[in-house]
Amino acid sequence: QLQASGGGLVQAGGSLRLSCTASGRTLTGHGLGWFRQNPGKGREFVAAMRWSGDMINYADSVKGRFTISRDNAKNTVYLQMNSLKPEDTAVYYCAEGNIWTMLKTRRVDYWGQGTQVTVSS
Repeated sequence: QLQASGGGLVQAGGSLRLSCTASGRTLTGHGLGWFRQNPGKGREFVAAMRWSGDMINYADSVKGRFTISRDNAKNTVYLQMNSLKPEDTAVYYCAEGNIWTMLKTRRVDYWGQGTQVTVSS
């Protein structure tokens, strides 16, 4: 099970850090990603990386503002979000799967529950 946390309400220009922890198993060797979704829209890719720390990839809309990282000891993946904009408002989901499949097709094996991020203007 993937447990996401860290969402909240923040003003434009502010920062938030989302966390996603796997319970009951290790994330080592897997691809890890973050997606977001607004009501009535499809789930949008945000960022992904391989647990080894390579193959980091971002959506163009968040490049230079968001950073994906992981902590091996805590079995946790993070999404540091800086310079937030109102258009970043969404429910954010962490995901796990094969990194190649995730990057090429946006398909994942497991979804975490979402965490709401709201950016006010």
